[in-house]
Amino acid sequence: MTIRVLLADDQALLRSAFRVLVDSEPDMEVVGEASDGAEAVRLTKEERADVVLMDIRMPGTDGLAATRLISADPSLTHVRVVILTTFEVDDYVVQSLRAGASGFLGKGSEPEELLSAIRVAAGGEALLSPAATKGLIARFLAQGDAGDDERDPARAQRLAALTVREREVLVQVAGGHSNDEIAERLEVSPLTVKTHVNRAMAKLGARDRAQLVVIAYESGLVRPRVD
Repeated sequence: MTIRVLLADDQALLRSAFRVLVDSEPDMEVVGEASDGAEAVRLTKEERADVVLMDIRMPGTDGLAATRLISADPSLTHVRVVILTTFEVDDYVVQSLRAGASGFLGKGSEPEELLSAIRVAAGGEALLSPAATKGLIARFLAQGDAGDDERDPARAQRLAALTVREREVLVQVAGGHSNDEIAERLEVSPLTVKTHVNRAMAKLGARDRAQLVVIAYESGLVRPRVD
C-alpha cells in the first residue's frame, strides 16, 4: 500500500525538497502541498492523505489550529499529523500533541529519519522518537508544574477506568518504552502489551501513543523529572 503524504509548510523550497525525498520512495507519494493550515485541512480531505507533515508557524491558520481541525474531524480519524519543528524544544509541539498530533520531528533530521517517521506514523505506532517526545513533554510540563491542584481533573478521573495492569503499561509508555521493552519489563508478551495499550487508548479517548504520554503527565500519573 502506498502511503499518501501531504506537505504543509509556507516555504516552497522546503516543500520541494521534501517532495523529492518522499517521491523517491516506492512505498509513498506526495499527494499535495499546502502553504497554510486552512489549505492543509482542505487538501487532507480532498486528497485522502494518510500522513500530514505539518509546519507549526504558517500565515493565517497555523499548524496548531490545522492539527486541531484534522483531529476533530470524524472523517479523518485515520490521518496522522507529524509536526515538523525548527527547534528541538518548542512549546507549540506540546500544544500540537495535545491537539491530536502523533509526534514531532526536527527539520534538521536526516532524510532516513523523516522517511522512517512517515512509515511509523502510517503504521499506527504514531509516537516518533519515543524518548525524545517524552522528554520534551516532561520538560514543558515541569516548567508549568504548579502542583496537583492545576492538573487536569477530568483526565485524572478517567484513569480510574484503567485496570492496574493498564496503568502499569501506561507508565511504561510515558517512559518512552516500546511494546517489546515493556513486555520484557513486565514479563508478559508483546501482544499482551499491545492489547493493554489499545484498551487504555480506548478508555482515555487517545488517538495514539503520543496522546497517552500527554495524558499520563497531565493527569499526574507520571511526574515530570528534569535532570
